[in-house]
Amino acid sequence: MSAVETERRGAVAILKLNNPPVNGLGAAVRSGLQAAVKEGLADESVGAFVVAGSGRMFSAGADIREFGKAPPPDVPNLGDLIDEIELSDKPLVAAVHGTAAGGGLELALGCHYRVVAPKTKVGLPEVTLGILPGAGGTQRLPRLTGVETALKLIVEGRLIGVDEAKKYGIVDEIADDPLEAAVAAAERFITSGDRPQRTRERDAGLEAAKTDPSIFEVFRKGMARRARGLNAPYACVRCIEAAVTMPFDEGRAFEHREIMELMNADEARSMRHAFFAEREVAKIPDVPSDTPTHPIETAGVIGCGTMGGGIAMVFANAGIPVTVVESTDEALDAGLEKIRANYAATASKGRLSEDEMNKRLGLITGATAYEALAEADIVVEAVFEEMGVKEEVFGRLDAICKPDAILATNTSTLDVNQIAAATSRPEQVVGTHFFSPANVMRLLENVRGEKSSKEVVATVMKLAKTIGKVGVLVGVCDGFVGNRMLAPYLRESVFLVEEGALPHQVDKVIYDFGFPMGPFQMGDLAGLDVGWRIRKAKAAERPNHLRYSSVADQICEMGRFGQKTSAGWYRYEPGNRNPIPDPEVEALIMKASEEAGITRREISDEEILERCLFPLVNEGARILEEGMALRSSDVDVVWMSGYGFPRHRGGPMFWADTIGLKRIADRMTEFHAEHGELMTPAPLLLELAAAGKSFADFGK
Repeated sequence: MSAVETERRGAVAILKLNNPPVNGLGAAVRSGLQAAVKEGLADESVGAFVVAGSGRMFSAGADIREFGKAPPPDVPNLGDLIDEIELSDKPLVAAVHGTAAGGGLELALGCHYRVVAPKTKVGLPEVTLGILPGAGGTQRLPRLTGVETALKLIVEGRLIGVDEAKKYGIVDEIADDPLEAAVAAAERFITSGDRPQRTRERDAGLEAAKTDPSIFEVFRKGMARRARGLNAPYACVRCIEAAVTMPFDEGRAFEHREIMELMNADEARSMRHAFFAEREVAKIPDVPSDTPTHPIETAGVIGCGTMGGGIAMVFANAGIPVTVVESTDEALDAGLEKIRANYAATASKGRLSEDEMNKRLGLITGATAYEALAEADIVVEAVFEEMGVKEEVFGRLDAICKPDAILATNTSTLDVNQIAAATSRPEQVVGTHFFSPANVMRLLENVRGEKSSKEVVATVMKLAKTIGKVGVLVGVCDGFVGNRMLAPYLRESVFLVEEGALPHQVDKVIYDFGFPMGPFQMGDLAGLDVGWRIRKAKAAERPNHLRYSSVADQICEMGRFGQKTSAGWYRYEPGNRNPIPDPEVEALIMKASEEAGITRREISDEEILERCLFPLVNEGARILEEGMALRSSDVDVVWMSGYGFPRHRGGPMFWADTIGLKRIADRMTEFHAEHGELMTPAPLLLELAAAGKSFADFGK
């Protein structure tokens, strides 16, 4: 099978990319395309070319597996190939359908005319991989769209629809059958004898920036918060600036130097790891891809509070009818009203049409009787985090739901096996741990109970994709993967405050590392009462000999639950989410330090980072050793998707590999000597560090 298939329609040579499933522009495709174009240029009977994609799309871009590797001998890099194509004296028309992303769009931009099918998505998302569009994208796109639009599209890395692309000048023609329309366009070029219009020669889009170069500085200031800690977005801006200030070939050379510098940096390596990790999570060794799954055509949710309402929205957003059950009419009405308000807020921002909003609302039905769930294919329980309550709910569901219904618990910490034991069908019970707000957060921890069937596991993993989530399979343990690792992170952040730091100092260090917010601001956002309730429930089983800080409990006892009460670790002005350090909290901390006999000291930013993140990684090592996660990359996905661990650092386990496990093991050994049992290094961490191995090596 040829990577590029050729076909003739009279004087038009059709070159079809044939590298399923996404027509990645790997070495074979590039060689095949170069050879086909050269052959057509040498053939006097060929008057024009059409470049198209076979299968479901034009091309999703470069083959990421080749990144950072030298191309095979005699194989052109993508940028040089596109330059060759653009300089052809015979017209090339791109027939685009499905997706043209990254190098796929750059290839289309190098063609002389672009015909695109409706519903096609186009864009240059390279920045999400820590690089830039290095095959001419930063030089050609602004010539078509204008500099301001190109800056937004390239730095945001988003894909846009065909109508928007037509408005910006990326698309020349929209056609239901782009191949036929492209052939017709090529024939018109042949008949007219017009010289192809090369994108490199279309400078009108650059004029505004030449007149007012301050566009770039204004844009840099506007993107500063979103791009903090990143190099690729700023390199994109520099390259687009080069398109304005340099001749095309010099701009291309500048772009090439920039992408080569980015390609092997930690940022790009981390983002490539994240890309592949999110695809690897679907692979479960003992649950093959052909495992039968249950059809999920209707859903039920128990509870219409913050979590239950959000989960109901998730199903409705995916087009799945859902019934929400509450204990009283008042609670149900309040929950449904909250759902309506959430949808209305989204619609008011232009992100949802009124028709679509009404369609989704129409898929959500309320009820106060469990019997309304009798025919649901899956029921997700989202009630209080108390075992007795959940056992009662599952006992009732077991009696009412149809035999093949999946019964799922949204518990964030409790034993799924104990919950399953409250039913006569433990094989149909599974954990589906959504993250708050459920209708926004991407992560879904699917918790496999000891009796969960393979079919149920396969079904919830497939369902995660259907509802737009990143599903990660985890085992049953206290806190599963995410919250179990969160515990030492939060514990040490509070201990650091007792020892001499203040909440805003800890938060700044974590924010500067790349998290969207630090642990104290995160707690205020989520609501401090949730953790307080869990701590109180576990108080009786907490070992007396281990250090425990009561500062967080005291803050809750003061009625300070975070943003929802305008006071938590910080103070908040009405209608404003900006945290304000509060002397009242600082006084409470000072008193707690004194009562605990702790002499406060200066604490460096480096110690804060290590004390918060190294124990987190250490707990991740225990999770891997116990088999609670299948791979270290799965742990990374959990923390990037659910907890805001910076993607440009690749997740906690990949970051640990990057900085070296020996460094972490040595520091954990020191922390253990200084702080005691809670800082005991994980055996796997010590073992891998001693062998000079990484977490990525574990299990291989």
